[in-house]
Amino acid sequence: MRLPASDLGLMAEHLAAHEGIINKWKRDYLVIQNPALKQLLYTSITIMRDHVRVMLALIDPQQHGPVHLAQIPINQEKFVYHNLTEQEKHIALEARSTSMSMASNNFTSALRMKDANTKHVHFKMADQQVKLQGLYNNIVLQTNSDYTPKATEKEQLKTLQHYLHILNE
Repeated sequence: MRLPASDLGLMAEHLAAHEGIINKWKRDYLVIQNPALKQLLYTSITIMRDHVRVMLALIDPQQHGPVHLAQIPINQEKFVYHNLTEQEKHIALEARSTSMSMASNNFTSALRMKDANTKHVHFKMADQQVKLQGLYNNIVLQTNSDYTPKATEKEQLKTLQHYLHILNE
């Protein structure tokens, strides 16, 4: 199948990022002791490798017919992560950020892609990364590794009143 050059360029950028991320996560995997975090990172690596497989198949001019992601279960069980080391907390924070970035990148790229199969697969990749981000976020929340300030009720009400007129536009 012949791809639009713009799709090829986007996937070439993605493949370079995937190579770096997979290699980083393989190193992180070796230092993780918590079995639940280790399993989640392993799942993340497996998903990224599948994304590489799919993009290489899409790029292959001898490939004919649609290409699909493998059905990799993203285990969304509730795990307890309270006993993470500081290094494991940092790995979880970085993996959450990476998953969020990859989801955004895949979604934005899919919007720009021309080939229907390439576009569809990248939307699916974004969805997988969003799910992974949510799982890493659960870890971050359980370990109090992040702080999100809350707006005051007064500020929220001021903002609400300021924009309420839009409903009548």
